[in-house]
Amino acid sequence: MESHSLRFVTIVVELVLSVSLVLNPVFGVPPCDFPAIFNFGDSNSDTGGLSAAFGQAGPPHGESFFHGPAGRYSDGRLVIDFIAESLGLPYLSAYLDAVGSNFTHGANFATAGSTIRPQNTTLHQSGFSPFSLNVQYYQFHDFHRRSIIFRNQGGVFKKLLPKAKYFSQALYTFDIGQNDLTAGYFLNMTTDQVVAYIPDVLDQFKTVVKYLYDQGGRSFWIHNTGPVGCLPYVMDRLPITAGQVDKAGCASPFNEVAQYFNKKLKEAVDRLRMDLPLAALTYVDVYSLKYTLISQAHRYGFVHPLKACCGHGGKYNYNKHIGCGGKITVHGKEVLVGKACKDPSVMINWDGVHYTQAANKWVFDRIVDGSFSDPPIPLKMACHREPPH
Repeated sequence: MESHSLRFVTIVVELVLSVSLVLNPVFGVPPCDFPAIFNFGDSNSDTGGLSAAFGQAGPPHGESFFHGPAGRYSDGRLVIDFIAESLGLPYLSAYLDAVGSNFTHGANFATAGSTIRPQNTTLHQSGFSPFSLNVQYYQFHDFHRRSIIFRNQGGVFKKLLPKAKYFSQALYTFDIGQNDLTAGYFLNMTTDQVVAYIPDVLDQFKTVVKYLYDQGGRSFWIHNTGPVGCLPYVMDRLPITAGQVDKAGCASPFNEVAQYFNKKLKEAVDRLRMDLPLAALTYVDVYSLKYTLISQAHRYGFVHPLKACCGHGGKYNYNKHIGCGGKITVHGKEVLVGKACKDPSVMINWDGVHYTQAANKWVFDRIVDGSFSDPPIPLKMACHREPPH
């Protein structure tokens, strides 16, 4: 009799454990098995969009991994590349790139210089991309619709376009907002003026996420913006006083605005969780990691955290007139002066604006397990949502 009772109790316990494992929001559930990634963003995740539209980012970009230009504003891979690798997916082709692209496992709509809010300037005037987040959504919408039509025709299209079901199973990634902040400053706006338009920027961000949800998107991985006040192109171009420089050498006013943006972005994501009941939205704090890396560079094996690896002259090896790969004419001959440093693997900043492959890998290695996410869910579990609270 006791053996039967013990057996019954054992079965009940096993059932309870099985149910609890299924219901647990993180543990005890299988990885999400994302078949595709659709990415939206700026140069932090552009894998060839701006290069396809306006000309290739030339050498020495890409030298550390691709051994030549690969559409990325870095010496090698970006965080989005490491995300794709970790999910067992190929690197994302840029939607705008007509040559050699394969969209079977997703597409990248990000372009360098992109903003959330459309800019009223041309690329030539301001350096900001015409492919703002709303335009990236329009491109995605068209890509979604036409992919289904053309894939059904079979042949080569079947090998180059995603399956219809992938659009609801995919991971939707975002890394955008940095340029919305710097755009205001470069137009000589005050900090108060920049702060004042952040709510409108984030309203537009929420609108695009809702549109993607309506298109079937369910899993969203959203990076906040980094410490722009630690980047040479900001510190070199915008006036700051000695009292505004923090212990790491960064410009505090610009970092404080980035932190305010991130606070409001997190609130926007919280609101989206309530509005989109079937969505899993993960907010990823890359700001804290990037600032930690810059402020404690030597601890992590890096040197000259505020200096560009690839550039020419000045305090930060950055010159807005002669960038990475830049040349000047001497006695009728072109001379390369925007050279890369000898060892990019120990540098954090690549060209005054963007991060090196080594820095990107350092950041990725620390976000992949969910340690800097809200909710604290690993990348491979990002299809699991947290109930709104």
